[in-house]
Amino acid sequence: MKTIASPKAPLPVSTPDHLEERSRRARSEPMSVLSLGDGLYEVESASEHTYLVDLEAGRCTCPDHVFRDVRCKHVRRVAMEITEGRTPPPGEVALACHDCGETVFVDENVAASRYRDGADAPGPFYCADHAIAPGDTVRDRETGSRLTVVDVSEYRADAVEIRAADCTVAEYETNEAYDPNVPVVAAVYPHATVKRNGVVPSSLTVYTFPRTRLERVGSP
Repeated sequence: MKTIASPKAPLPVSTPDHLEERSRRARSEPMSVLSLGDGLYEVESASEHTYLVDLEAGRCTCPDHVFRDVRCKHVRRVAMEITEGRTPPPGEVALACHDCGETVFVDENVAASRYRDGADAPGPFYCADHAIAPGDTVRDRETGSRLTVVDVSEYRADAVEIRAADCTVAEYETNEAYDPNVPVVAAVYPHATVKRNGVVPSSLTVYTFPRTRLERVGSP
């Protein structure tokens, strides 16, 4: 599973006069932090040494912690990056939004459950600007038509059948270019007002799409 490392750079220093030495160095020295999962982080220092940090246990493989048993700058840097939203906290992984590439923090178990067969990363996942929910307006990437989302399912496109076509959503001819392992989204034509968790009028036909075929209207 690929995760996203923070760049090797110092963090912005706001009040250095009030920081103790290790905290000051944790903030000012260039470091790169990579979440490995299970509360473990890899920290590459400015000297190009790499250390393993167990944040929840407060441990690090660097000499400062091993021989002095102190809360070293590497443990502090990981904590700072989590607090400032640059690194995922324990139990989450950093992944890229499918539509814009922005970093998204996702629960490790959810990411693992949606790992695509043969792919380099799980997904798709979306940032707040591109995530969709019932009632949202979306655009069909194939036709440009607008639809209203009725449901966002966790069922995969290769597991949901279109009875009228006697095939799965993934096998439907206009969906062949989209990954078969992504979730299915149900939507209606023409554009209508659908309240979140509301009832869809029986006169409206509900269509199903692979999630990656739809994009949220009004997204940046």
